Amino acid sequence: MSAHIRLMVAVWLGLLLLLALTVGLSFLPLGDLSPLASTGIAAAKAALVVWFFMHLRQDSGIIRLVALAAVVWIAILLTLPWIDFSSRHWL
Repeated sequence: MSAHIRLMVAVWLGLLLLLALTVGLSFLPLGDLSPLASTGIAAAKAALVVWFFMHLRQDSGIIRLVALAAVVWIAILLTLPWIDFSSRHWL
């Protein structure tokens, strides 16, 4: 088996491990930490898929910069409504 196939199988097994962790955490009473843990695991899975299966690790610097800019933009778009919602006094 070539090194590339072994790497892809290892990443796939890592994704399955993160999936099992997601399912396991869904049964734990984490309270307010549950969305944070789920989002962190989802971000790790997305990073694995983008880095290995979409071959971002083999692309040039400008492609990586565009991918990083997309992640920053999504973080801004998700953070601003959260700040607005959490600053409401009626909560």
